[in-house]
Amino acid sequence: MSHTSPTRSPAGRVLSLLPTRSDVAEMRRSPRRDFLAGLTVAIVALPLALGFGVSSGLGAEAGLATAVVAGALAAVFGGSNLQVSGPTGAMTVVLVPIAARYGPGGVMTVGLVAGVLLMLLAMARAGKYMRYVPAPVIEGFTLGIAGVIGLQQVPGALGVETPEGEQILVVTWRAVEEFARSPNGTAVGLAVGVAVVMLVGARWRPTVPFSIVAVIAATVVAQVFHLDAAPPIGDLPAGLPAPSLGFLDLGALGTLLPSAVAVAALAALESLLSASVADGMTVGQKHDPDRELFGQGLANVAVPLFGGVPATGAIARTAVNVRAGASSRLAALTHAAVLAAIVFAAAPLVSRIPLAALAGVLLATAIRMVEIGSVRAMARATRSDAIVLALTAAATLALDLVAAVIIGLVVAGVLALRAVATEARLDEVPLDRGDHSAEEHALLAEHIVAYRIDGPLFFAAAHRFLLELSEVADVRVIILRMSRVTTMDATGALVLKDAMDKLERRGITVLLSGIRPGQHQVLESVGALDALPDQRRAYPTTHQAIRAARDHLTHTGLLPTNPAT
Repeated sequence: MSHTSPTRSPAGRVLSLLPTRSDVAEMRRSPRRDFLAGLTVAIVALPLALGFGVSSGLGAEAGLATAVVAGALAAVFGGSNLQVSGPTGAMTVVLVPIAARYGPGGVMTVGLVAGVLLMLLAMARAGKYMRYVPAPVIEGFTLGIAGVIGLQQVPGALGVETPEGEQILVVTWRAVEEFARSPNGTAVGLAVGVAVVMLVGARWRPTVPFSIVAVIAATVVAQVFHLDAAPPIGDLPAGLPAPSLGFLDLGALGTLLPSAVAVAALAALESLLSASVADGMTVGQKHDPDRELFGQGLANVAVPLFGGVPATGAIARTAVNVRAGASSRLAALTHAAVLAAIVFAAAPLVSRIPLAALAGVLLATAIRMVEIGSVRAMARATRSDAIVLALTAAATLALDLVAAVIIGLVVAGVLALRAVATEARLDEVPLDRGDHSAEEHALLAEHIVAYRIDGPLFFAAAHRFLLELSEVADVRVIILRMSRVTTMDATGALVLKDAMDKLERRGITVLLSGIRPGQHQVLESVGALDALPDQRRAYPTTHQAIRAARDHLTHTGLLPTNPAT
């Protein structure tokens, strides 16, 4: 009678994904350092949350609600002690076309469904599979995301209304045409000024949050000089709205499901990538990928209830959190609490921030997302890596992020198969003298040739072996040494059987040696062994195969019965 492990039952899986006592214990170790780190992250996150909320099409208040709700829930239930979650540029790239087509209700419905999908992925223990995304794909879509985020800010930086459309290149061009008809130097000046302060300041004093300094300065300038050409964010509610399901459109769930799958996939990929970055920046920290998916899923289920947008782990804010000295989840919780306090206490002040200033913040963020050294190293590594990186980045700009990742994965897989297939070799090897005399060995060498197959014998490489084997001539016996075949699929076995049949029809006997158990099963399944003539056999060792070949040649009269010694 079998017993189901508690961790494998549905209830057990859920329990294994919930917070533990050790999480609370870690939060008590260095509370002051975590409070300071959380405050630092909140200062950095405020303009980003506002900017990404505006860019998503739902407004600055949606970005703040997301940062507060998702930041708190993902900190408690997530799988990383140092992860900071909230609205991100990558998610904004996916949300813009959804908002344009379905409106705010569609975005929030997609977020809730994506949250449920993430929780199901966590219960299915799917977190570990995200690590198999190739580095060139990640670098490529990061580069593409940076480009899209930068282009999304062009209307705000130019001080024009965002033109309608889903294709970012078309929208950007229309914004430039509108700006050419009525130039707005004030907006451009504020956006460029904020971006320059952030980029130069980050090099000068990396620990100073120049984003908030630049935004405050731009807001003061706009208020003092009454710059009507630089409109502010607008009124913000003093607090979070009451939870509501009024946005949910059950009739549109079928239509929105593909978008929800895309959002869930992006949230999983970006969150786990960010958690891995946090692990790499510290010593002794290791995230739980399934629990991270569960925490992000729970956060995305809750965020739409408060009018927010889908959230993910944020690499930039997580990196700031680590550099500021965070050691537990308390830092990310503090970040969410500080932002909540700002929402309740300083909404009128925040509402005066010029939109052009937020555009400058996101322009600088897009520029800083591009790690020139990493991109250059990836492009120089191999031609295949360069191709995957370039295609993924171009597809992100021309199509969308999900399509770009799929294209990158498919191309990377094809190129990897091609590389593996070219590693397989068919080499002629000398016969082992064994217990044969020199004269007998010379006679054997006249009629027997041995080949060793190195590497995989599968669909991508098998047909080359068919050509090479079929061209063998002037021998009576071929011994195929199979001990170094790393893998074999049905295609490889069928192609090998075809080559052996062609050789047999030419009067060449084929013997196999060193077949591994798993490969033996594949050969038998396609009839490469069981349905063969009696003279074609498989032997455990090459020495036994050579002896069988000698007996065969003796039986056919090509070798004397009693060779001279």
